Amino acid sequence: MINLFQPQVGDEELDAVAGVFQDRWLGHGPRTKAFEAAFAEHLGVGPEHVVFINSGTAGLFLAMESLALEAGDEVVLPSLSFLAAANAVVTTAARPVFCDVDRRTLNPTLEDVERVLTERTKAVVVLHYGGYPGDTVRIADHCRERGITLIEDAACSVASRVHGRAVGTLGDLAMWSFDAMKVLVTGDGGMIYVKDPQQAARVRRLAYHGLAQPSGFGYAKVSARWWELEVPEPGRRVIGNDLTAAIGAVQLRRLPELVGRRRQIVAQYDRELADVPGLLTPPALPAGHESTHYFYWVQMDPQIRDDVAGDLYRAGIYTTFRYAPLHKVAAYGSPDITLPGSDWAADRTLCLPLHPGLSDTDVRTVATALRRAVAARTAAATAGAPAA
Repeated sequence: MINLFQPQVGDEELDAVAGVFQDRWLGHGPRTKAFEAAFAEHLGVGPEHVVFINSGTAGLFLAMESLALEAGDEVVLPSLSFLAAANAVVTTAARPVFCDVDRRTLNPTLEDVERVLTERTKAVVVLHYGGYPGDTVRIADHCRERGITLIEDAACSVASRVHGRAVGTLGDLAMWSFDAMKVLVTGDGGMIYVKDPQQAARVRRLAYHGLAQPSGFGYAKVSARWWELEVPEPGRRVIGNDLTAAIGAVQLRRLPELVGRRRQIVAQYDRELADVPGLLTPPALPAGHESTHYFYWVQMDPQIRDDVAGDLYRAGIYTTFRYAPLHKVAAYGSPDITLPGSDWAADRTLCLPLHPGLSDTDVRTVATALRRAVAARTAAATAGAPAA
């Protein structure tokens, strides 16, 4: 099976893990701090602004907790988002409000966000679909003018930039995911960025039980009674550790190589699929935008999309659609709203395999199978009969 995602780990990562074993310190420690510092440098910010955590989802929950949301508050987010963002909102007193997206980029525009802003809006969450930065600069400027917190779900965008500036640093808070399906992988893990230094220090406390200072071995150097606790407010334990940080540090060094191969695969897909009747490929990036190329998505007639996915699966090619529209999920209490861009994209979009482990032959195999499936299913739909 040609998979949608596949982590790229090898001897360098194994050697890094072996070093952790040799040092006999697997928990939160010096490698965690070093990884935070290296990632902060990658972003172009100070290390005090980032915290290595155990998942990008934990970052979304920490972000919401740090805002002290109250009953009646609203958080705007695109309907085509991972469900973790909606879960993070509904576990607070606030209400998620879903906005539409551009049907081709699957990212919200400023106009999409503006349509649902009210005087109760406390925060806006944007997802950079497939690594495309989207309209985040304009959205960030507008949120800043209105005093609304902007949270960037940068899970897909570890190497995305706008005019040289790292995606994730355009708003007030951001988080990245390093799970086994992402571009930079640590097995499980994530990073959260907080622009305001005081809020960043608070998020760091919340990520480790709410403790004002560590109470263990390290604190013994500076306190005669290091076991005593100071907890300004309760938190949870979602910090990263040296084992996953060691893997992450290697992956971060390899990031240009990993993203470079993704860029080559995207270019090959673009060439192979450029002239397929009835098939749309991702739009070109605007000038000054750089993508991590996490997804490669195609769009086609909704009458054939599901059948095409089934044909590819039977041919040994796994595809899917990410992300299912959240405004249709009853658990989030969404009113009966119409989001035409989201609905249009959800009915027509399919994500193709994209990871550095794909060979040129693999990409050609996917493209050839897709061309054939689209042609066969289109012909069958036109004739009014199922394809053989």
